[in-house]
Amino acid sequence: MSAPLIQSLEDVVVCDLTQNLAGPFCSQILGDLGARIIKVEPPGGDPARAWGPPFWGKESTLFLSANRNKRSIVIDLKAEEGREVLGRIARGSDVFIQSARIGVPERLGYDYESIRALRDDMIHMSISAYGDRGPMKSLPGYDPLMQAFSGVMSVTGHAGGPPARAGGSVVDYGTGMWAAIAILGALRTRDRTGEGAKLDTALLDTAVLWISYHLMGYLSTGQVPGPMGSGLGAIVPYQAFATSDGDVMIAAGNDGIYGRLCRALELDELADDERFATNPQRVAHRTELIPLLEEAIRPYATSDFVELMQANSVPCSPIQDVAQVAVDPQVAAAELLVSAPTPEVPDYTDVALPLRVNGERPRGESTPPAAGRHTVEILEEIGYSPSEIDRLIATRIVESA
Repeated sequence: MSAPLIQSLEDVVVCDLTQNLAGPFCSQILGDLGARIIKVEPPGGDPARAWGPPFWGKESTLFLSANRNKRSIVIDLKAEEGREVLGRIARGSDVFIQSARIGVPERLGYDYESIRALRDDMIHMSISAYGDRGPMKSLPGYDPLMQAFSGVMSVTGHAGGPPARAGGSVVDYGTGMWAAIAILGALRTRDRTGEGAKLDTALLDTAVLWISYHLMGYLSTGQVPGPMGSGLGAIVPYQAFATSDGDVMIAAGNDGIYGRLCRALELDELADDERFATNPQRVAHRTELIPLLEEAIRPYATSDFVELMQANSVPCSPIQDVAQVAVDPQVAAAELLVSAPTPEVPDYTDVALPLRVNGERPRGESTPPAAGRHTVEILEEIGYSPSEIDRLIATRIVESA
């Protein structure tokens, strides 16, 4: 059997200047795959540490969700000597990731050209809000702004209701994934050619991708889509239904599934009704079909209905809350929650990287560090003497936990 996936990047060093969520999630993926991540934080630490409550120990759970398998050093990059420290770290790194606003890297000396001058085969990834070109390139941006600007919020929620954002930070996490994918590809290319790469991605890029079929539908028809609650404009029935004690989601992705749904509910007349014979016809007659299904489904208890659907090969799920997911036996069997107790937080649990190789998930080697926990250790590794380290700490060029 080949080596575990977690070792695949064990010889890669990543200098990570990113903050908040998208960039840290990117470097966490690389760290889960074995890369050695040096998280460079500003004085006071990554602002996401304070994005709470909820907190677990001293850190926000949002911060904790994207910062395992890293070492932390705090550097004041506004000071020239702080930038010299960063330069030493960069020289020993294979990958450099930054997410500052356009113009800041150039001013502080960690843009692509400056970092490439330190190591010409560097893989340099920039993550921005709106991208590196266009009239909005210099503006700041966060996940909800991108959901708003991209149209994601316009198709989320219920018709006639206020705009709604997706419950998870889908733009941040998605952008982190694209960044990690690009870095992995660049590492593979460097293995073959010896050349580094200038990479970039943006929150807006991700957000527009998330509405790709909505946008393509508009471009092909001229019809502007709107929010449909739990439903999907292109498939019927493909939405949530109320039961006697909760809600279920049904996904009848083809005509055969629709027929099995109707017959399981003893609604043979709906299965045979020409108005509902094909998906395009069901879409056209959505307002007639859905109330009939709602009436038939409502008397069932959720567990009974899900069992009935599963017995008839109809894709169906209970709509669970977070507390239910945390104790769900399928989630446990999939090993999606990983216990990683620490002296400060003995019940600490994290969410695993969502993939397996050779039947195993990459495991977190270390929990998210306190800001500056590894400052002294990293400075020693890049050649600073004990007296130099003491002076850097005393002058607040760096901070140590």
